[in-house]
Formats: sequence, C-alpha cells, structure tokens
Amino acid sequence: MPIRAVVFDAYGTLFDVQSVAGVTDAAFPGHGETITQIWRLKQLEYTWLRALMGRYEDFWSVTKASLDFTLKTLGLAATPELLARVAAAYDALALYPEALAALRELKPTRLAIFSNGSPAMLTNLTRQAGIDALLETVISVDEIGTYKPDPRGYRLVEERLGLSRDEILFVSSNGFDIAGARVYGMTVARIERVTSQALRDELAGAAVIGPKSLFKALRMQEEQLGENADLTISSLSELAPYVAARR
Repeated sequence: MPIRAVVFDAYGTLFDVQSVAGVTDAAFPGHGETITQIWRLKQLEYTWLRALMGRYEDFWSVTKASLDFTLKTLGLAATPELLARVAAAYDALALYPEALAALRELKPTRLAIFSNGSPAMLTNLTRQAGIDALLETVISVDEIGTYKPDPRGYRLVEERLGLSRDEILFVSSNGFDIAGARVYGMTVARIERVTSQALRDELAGAAVIGPKSLFKALRMQEEQLGENADLTISSLSELAPYVAARR
C-alpha cells in the first residue's frame, strides 16, 4: 500500500540527546559526558520499569528522576532548582543537522511525531526547533499512560491519523522502538547513525572505553530481538526518495 504518513520518534531520531552535554558540563565541569550518557540510559530504563510495574509517571518526572539518580551515583550535589534547570535541557535539544530539510522534502506527505515525551515537553521541543508547523500532530504516550514499546501506543498512532498500519512509515533510531513498531506490523525505517563497523573500529582503537562509546554500543546498535527494520539509512535525508516511490 502507498505510504500516506511518516511518523517520527523524537528523542535520538529528530532530536540529538547528546546536545545536553553543554548544559551538563556547564553545571558540573568535567562530568558532562558521563552525566549525559548515564542520564539517558537511566531515563529509558525508568520508562521500561514504570511500564512493567504499572506505575506511570510522565516523561518530565522520569527525566528529573533519572538525572537525580545520575548525580547521586556520581556523588554530585544539586539543589531542586539546579536539577530542574539541567533537566530543562531536554526541552531545548538540537535538531539533527539534516532534520529540518528532510521534513520539508517529505511534504505533502502527512507528518507526525509519536514519542515518550510528555505533551508539554514535546510542545516546547517542536516550537523551539521551528518544526511545529510542519507536523500534522504530535502524539504522546501520556494518552495511554505507559511507555513504548507497548502495542497500545502504535495503535494510538493509527487511530489518531485514521490510517492502517500498512499506510504508515515509522522512523526511529531506537532499537526498542523499532522492534515495537515492527511487532505491531508497521513499516519501519531505522536511522543508523553509528554503523556496527564504525563502533567496532572505535572500540578497538580505545585504550579505555568511555561513557559515550558505551552509550553507542548499548543504545545505537541494532537490537537482536528478531524484528529488523524494513529500511536502514544513515540520514533522515534519505527518506524522501523512498517515500516518493511509495506514494
């Protein structure tokens, strides 16, 4: 069937989660890279734990709690005010360099975001990046009270757009999200920002494996869950030709 809508994950797909590093290092000089990586790893872990326990709290709460965990683990003190200011970096993440042009090139295809982010976080994020006018809708897991990759989230995307899963191309760089969308039956494009060979070369040449390299190994590689993306590309700019051929 033709692709009638392209739906994007937000964090790590359109927006670079590594772009908080300037804020974390300014707040805690010399610790920015370590904070950035542990924070994101724990942020995702807390979404999965809360989903499994049936104890949902929105992504802003999860973001603050995972930052608090990170700072306490590293022995770094922060007032509630400083914690909130650093956490707010997730409301001002940088778009990947090719993202804005890629979204424009995909028009007139319907475009949307489906994200773990809370509605307020996603509103702030898309407005500050200047992409809100390009999107038909922004869908948050807040509406179902649990986190990806729960199948109810991908069903919500279908319902909101009024389309079948066969008419939607879902785009993500996150392995758990890719697997979830594929299990649900969506066509999925994976953004491979770090190839397996590039990572192996990086690790082989390192005397010590640093936090950023470890993050690439844990969160930026293809998961071995028996569900692979239909399309693997290195950049968002490669989407437009694929969609045009399926329009």
